Amino acid sequence: MNRADLSKQPHEVSAMFDDVAPRYDLVNDILSLGRARGWRKVVAEAVAAVPGERVLDLAAGTGTSSEPYADAGVDVVAADLSLGMLEVGRARRPDIEFVQADATQLPFADASFDAVTISFGLRNIQGHGRALAEMLRVTRPGGRLVICEFSTPTLAPLRTVYTEYLMKALPGIAARTSSNPAAYQYLAESIAAWPDQEKLAAQILGTGWEGVQYRNLTGGIVAVHRAVKPVPATPAR
Repeated sequence: MNRADLSKQPHEVSAMFDDVAPRYDLVNDILSLGRARGWRKVVAEAVAAVPGERVLDLAAGTGTSSEPYADAGVDVVAADLSLGMLEVGRARRPDIEFVQADATQLPFADASFDAVTISFGLRNIQGHGRALAEMLRVTRPGGRLVICEFSTPTLAPLRTVYTEYLMKALPGIAARTSSNPAAYQYLAESIAAWPDQEKLAAQILGTGWEGVQYRNLTGGIVAVHRAVKPVPATPAR
């Protein structure tokens, strides 16, 4: 298997990421033109985790996105469907807990985490509405959700340039740097098919989260959505 199709069957997506795991972080830095590190910093700031809290980092891959929490003394669980990604992460950061998990059927108890975050992974989940509901289930009342995902550039000229890059330049660069260039063709197509900022915000609200806000990064190429799990009302005496 070289490439998952846009139906996003879990075993296909997992196998695709297994294949690219050894050079995944390097290729990401190249394809994002060095922006990926800045995006991760914004996500960590939005999660705003402090020591004593527990964070679930979904689609964590090799754990690069989990490192800021671990380095700050926060209890973080790095979860991913791809065993190949997890193996690379465990070898690189044995101090971080890595767990294989399907985001639509999380192996965690209700209200287990103070915050749940997912970066560049929600797009790859078949039935991402179920994943949003599962994230709600495992988050404590008042806890936070932070999603970082590719989105829709806000200016028409940038959208045109970005689309050209996705469909032409990105696969070409991947062909010279990745072990599975076809996987990056899938990624480009999945980005183009993903809902824009407002539609994703509406989907998040529709699964029970509240206070949904988003921030555009790099002109809307990436958007960070943040939401809160409702706190049950206290019955009046």
